[in-house]
Amino acid sequence: MAAVQPTTPPVAAVLTVNEVFFSIQGEGTRAGLPCVFVRLTGCPLRCTYCDTAYAFHEGRKREEDDVIAEVEAYPCRLLLLTGGEPLAQAAAFPFVARLIDRGWQVLVETSGHVPLDALDPRAVAIVDVKTPASGESHRMHWPNLDRLKPTDEVKFVIADRADYEWSRALVRERTLAERCPVLFSPVHGVLDPGALGRWILEDGLPARLQVQLHKYLWPGVERGV
Repeated sequence: MAAVQPTTPPVAAVLTVNEVFFSIQGEGTRAGLPCVFVRLTGCPLRCTYCDTAYAFHEGRKREEDDVIAEVEAYPCRLLLLTGGEPLAQAAAFPFVARLIDRGWQVLVETSGHVPLDALDPRAVAIVDVKTPASGESHRMHWPNLDRLKPTDEVKFVIADRADYEWSRALVRERTLAERCPVLFSPVHGVLDPGALGRWILEDGLPARLQVQLHKYLWPGVERGV
């Protein structure tokens, strides 16, 4: 009789996590809703207007089970996975699927630099298309726009009129508004939201004006909101 070989326990998935917190969703079509945020560490981009540069390197390695236990302690089933660029960590993809299997509605905020092919189709992808003023528009993985679902969202962070015109052309050429919600957000403290709103109205552009609600609720607070 052959000897029974000992089984090797599965290796726990590990994520490098910058912060986990419970707050009000400040952006997108779910703005104003209570939401659990998981911010992962790391980003291959360096946008000029980035407001989460602390997530480039700060963070600690945590087992997936530990993160899930923390988020499930909150009275909410809406979760935003963000960064940095959360999908730069390969472990983020199975993490998203596991959360959805456990009954979570998962939003994934991504720069569009990382291919979305492996992202669970049940997740809501919020694709932040980098405009020229970001300094990173050339890093976009353009096939990501071809896989947008009606439940996804595409966001443009606008710094000036040139950014607006570039984004407007892309929305029209790619017929993005026919495929999913389109969000135009002014760079906070740089572009007047009223000016951006007027441009949208003048052009009859099918885009939603978005301001970062959390920056008005808690001005000057950078983390945990």
